[in-house]
Amino acid sequence: MSNRRARSDGRILHGHLPGTVGAPKASRRSLAPSPRKLQSSTAPERQIELLARLETAEETLRAIQSGEVDALMVSGRRGEQVVSLQGGEPAYRMLVEAMSEGAATLSRNGTMLYCNRRFAELIRRPAGKVIGIAVQSLVAETERDRFETLLAEAQKTVAKGEFNLRCANGTMIPVHLSLSQFRGFKGQALGMVITDLSEQKRRQAGEIKQAEAMHRLLLEHEISAQEEERRRIARELHDEAGQLLTALLVGLRTLEDTRKLTDVKVQGHRLREITAQAIDEVGRIARGLHPTVLDDHGLGVALSRYVAEYTKTHKIVVDLRLNEIDSGNLPSAVQIALYRILQEALTNVARHSGAKAVSIRFTRLATALEVAVIDDGCGFDAKAVAVSSHRLGIHSMRERAAMLGGTLSFTSRRKRTKILVQIPLANPDFQSLVGRSKT
Repeated sequence: MSNRRARSDGRILHGHLPGTVGAPKASRRSLAPSPRKLQSSTAPERQIELLARLETAEETLRAIQSGEVDALMVSGRRGEQVVSLQGGEPAYRMLVEAMSEGAATLSRNGTMLYCNRRFAELIRRPAGKVIGIAVQSLVAETERDRFETLLAEAQKTVAKGEFNLRCANGTMIPVHLSLSQFRGFKGQALGMVITDLSEQKRRQAGEIKQAEAMHRLLLEHEISAQEEERRRIARELHDEAGQLLTALLVGLRTLEDTRKLTDVKVQGHRLREITAQAIDEVGRIARGLHPTVLDDHGLGVALSRYVAEYTKTHKIVVDLRLNEIDSGNLPSAVQIALYRILQEALTNVARHSGAKAVSIRFTRLATALEVAVIDDGCGFDAKAVAVSSHRLGIHSMRERAAMLGGTLSFTSRRKRTKILVQIPLANPDFQSLVGRSKT
């Protein structure tokens, strides 16, 4: 009985073996010897012939087990018939070859038994030169121990990992490897899927560069804001506290030359007033840097004191409506951010609007906290401010709101400007801040 093997590349291999298994030899002789030939053959010749048959059978079985054989062409009394082998359908091989991912079959020690076209393209080697080599030789030297661990893990379960494979030109290509055991081979064969990560790595590198650039911009903005704050403090110290201290010094010198007791008392009273003003001014500057009352008593008390001082200083009536019950359980980070936003908003009103009255409204909704600041000033060009919002401090206010996952918007027209801050209470960052504030 003769047979031929149909391979995945479309070739038919002829062979002769008793039964239904083909061999890769192209001999036309029947391997079932006749008694006459066996009698005429000497013992050494029969031994050689039997060894040749055994070698042919082993080669055929090896070809079937390794997947090289898709079907057998069996010759018998009914003529030649094609017997398909289970798992050897050409359609599956065509599918693997058409995959956009690399695919390979490995022995349990990592020897390459088969690879598809895509894998050969990835490592820039002809497919024929990949078969038979150890995958470990393709893996970067620093990652080979880790690959051996992955290979051992794949004997039991699906194993995955990222590695760098060496191409024929010496370059390294990042890939994701997924290995699993082939059923029916008793752990002797492993399937491997190879995913090219080059584009993903390039995209990640671009995102990292973009994040680094953003970090540099934020750092530059932070440094710029710090310098601006230092200039403001220096200006206030020079204009307010510095002048008061200078007046105090001049008064003390005048006091030295005063001879009448009544004049000394008058001068002393005046110097005491100057000293009190200097203390108040230094305290005001200190509170502007960081209001300790915010830490001690919360947002409601801190804003009430600031509004009272603001009204006294700028002669602008401020109507503050804040529910202390709602504001008291806000985390400290939220309270500080809202305090600074309102501080900046009221400073803008005093410097630019010419307003006579300001109202501040806190509204606690189911999913958000809204804070509205409305003044009756002259308004401003909203489009111009959108282009260069740093002039009115709106940029810094937006940044503080964004840190809490919120937003800041504004509308302005003649006799009415409204700034609206919205902080989502359902924001995960907000909830984590609330949790930390309660501990």
